[in-house]
Amino acid sequence: MSVPLPKAEALGAVLVALALAIAAPASAQSPTDLPNDYPTITRADYVFGCMAANGETRTALERCSCSIDVIASVLPYDRYVQAETILSVGRVGGEKTSMFKSSPVMNKIVAELRRAQAEAEIRCF
Repeated sequence: MSVPLPKAEALGAVLVALALAIAAPASAQSPTDLPNDYPTITRADYVFGCMAANGETRTALERCSCSIDVIASVLPYDRYVQAETILSVGRVGGEKTSMFKSSPVMNKIVAELRRAQAEAEIRCF
């Protein structure tokens, strides 16, 4: 059995509940609401590689997670994929991949990723 609240307390409880209901949508964004959202597998892959390079600790997990979040906020996902592809192909070596290393367009795409990574480094590490 519940005890009825006096009117002033009931009004206060209603106002608090209303304020929370109004504020919740503004502060709680779903992943689909975030700009430049990256797929979970991409984020997980980045964090896994980052942790391998920075230590497999809770602190590294937090910093690496922060890092991919910053990158995702700065660089659209399609540009991230392009830059990662260019870097991946460029590591292979050989004459056929030289265009990936010397093309101004390719270098610009990779530079965008490097700038996003530098921003993430400043904010997260």
